[in-house]
Amino acid sequence: MTLHIEVVSPERILWTGDADRVSARTTGGGEIAFLTGHTPFVGALDIGTVRVHGEDGTEEVIAVHGGFVEVSHDRVTVLSDVAEVASMIDIERARAAAERAETSLRSEHDVEVDAALRRARVRIEAATASVNAGR
Repeated sequence: MTLHIEVVSPERILWTGDADRVSARTTGGGEIAFLTGHTPFVGALDIGTVRVHGEDGTEEVIAVHGGFVEVSHDRVTVLSDVAEVASMIDIERARAAAERAETSLRSEHDVEVDAALRRARVRIEAATASVNAGR
């Protein structure tokens, strides 16, 4: 038995498929994993990666910048205003964004710049994981 996964943004369904396991980072709750038979769950997502572990051993990595995850009846739905499948991330652009944010933070602390840095780092993490997995 598998989980059916959907990662949805306001514009479209970014990723859909079946998997053995899904992991994500929730706000205030840390990392959580969902397997078949998981009790119903709704939680807020932090800036982080959602990792979808396929039946065949593959892993799809998706950068999410907040949102929600809902689990019910072996279905996992990730709702995020901004989410990016690793294979679609421009890693050089993400690195440049991280560099700009780091430079800005050296002179003064700014909450928005700090969030931009976190988003850039998640993009880099997702893209790097995808490249290292041979995609």
